[in-house]
Amino acid sequence: MGIVYGIGSMSRSGLTQIRLVLAGSAVSALLVALSQGLSIYFQIGQDLAYWYAGGLAGIEWAEIKIMFPWVAIAFIAAMVLSRSITVLSLGDDVAAGLGQRTWLIRLAGIGVVLVLAGASVSLVGSVGFVGLIVPHAARYLVGMDYRRIIPCSAVLGSLLMLAADLGSRRINPPMETPVGALLALIGIPFFLCLSRRKGADN
Repeated sequence: MGIVYGIGSMSRSGLTQIRLVLAGSAVSALLVALSQGLSIYFQIGQDLAYWYAGGLAGIEWAEIKIMFPWVAIAFIAAMVLSRSITVLSLGDDVAAGLGQRTWLIRLAGIGVVLVLAGASVSLVGSVGFVGLIVPHAARYLVGMDYRRIIPCSAVLGSLLMLAADLGSRRINPPMETPVGALLALIGIPFFLCLSRRKGADN
């Protein structure tokens, strides 16, 4: 996270969404290459490939017990920050005009996201498109207030993962199809529709 924000902020004009995405893609490619090299060296390529595909089959209660306190604390912190994040979404100038310390809210939000995303990925693997589909669906259902978006996203994300896991178990029983592959079938068309809509709005 620090590397991504550091690279994205190196420009004179500061950090923008495009630079953040490009920096994230570059760092992600570097870390993927590094992890693949380690998997070859330690001969854990098959385990790593399954983790990249994502799934709920290998999760045990002991792992959930370790992660639950961290997730619970981060979720409570997210709800505490939700009102400030709603104001921040209106723009830095508006938030600063309302007396908000934008850098402090942004830093706290980054920390919360880091804990929640890290806990999720460490358990189920690199499952894509959940973070793309669910927030947009929650925003469509409850509006732009993050006091509603955050809990709605938590519920919708859980339901989506459960539905994808049940579907992956029924495609080719008794083998389990990777959840990430099933979600990609939903996420790619959604991403294309979202990109087309954003392009039309602009």
